[in-house]
Amino acid sequence: MAVAEAEREDEEDWDADEALARACRIVEALLFASVQPLLAEDLAKSVPANVPIERVIAELQQTYALRGVTLQRVAGGYAFRTAPDLAYLLAPEAEPPRKLSRAALETLAIIAYHQPVTRAEIEEIRGVATAKGTLDILLEAGWVRLRGRRRSPGRPVTFGTTPAFLDHFGLDRIDDLPGLEELKGAGFIEGRLAKDLTVPVPDDDPGLRDDEDPLGDLFTPLDDGDAS
Repeated sequence: MAVAEAEREDEEDWDADEALARACRIVEALLFASVQPLLAEDLAKSVPANVPIERVIAELQQTYALRGVTLQRVAGGYAFRTAPDLAYLLAPEAEPPRKLSRAALETLAIIAYHQPVTRAEIEEIRGVATAKGTLDILLEAGWVRLRGRRRSPGRPVTFGTTPAFLDHFGLDRIDDLPGLEELKGAGFIEGRLAKDLTVPVPDDDPGLRDDEDPLGDLFTPLDDGDAS
């Protein structure tokens, strides 16, 4: 009896190992074929039901830990990326990074930290007017999206960041952006600071806020600046 039970347990373990191995191959193939990070829940739809996707991901991360590519968590999902210590080898072949003007960088940072935000609010924070082309560049890059319309006169469009923004800058979540102390430590903020200076905790929740309406017809006239 004991021998029969042991043989049955061995067979069950073998079946579990086989299922895990197959699940790992499936997820590995999906990730290599995808041009963008894939969510764990989406990957789970393709693996055997009796294999937890968390175990599959952990197994692959361990398998690739010392290889030329590693499995990393990016933009809330998972993707294979070049091992950090080998990135320099691909630098000559890599597509040159998109160079943004100072205005575009400032606008992107304001959107990332203050979203949802309108053009007029961006200009108020920057203290200068924002050219329409600046926002067009960020929209074309896929790092910024139109969220909705603010419930205020003119119903101006609100802007927010995208998963592509997180992916490009190697962030898993929007709140991985540095806070005030981290910015000071990195030398981005110097000198004496105003007592009321704060860096907001960013939030890219895709759901509309209480003061936002759906975009609706984008071809209706907009009040781009909320005023002026």
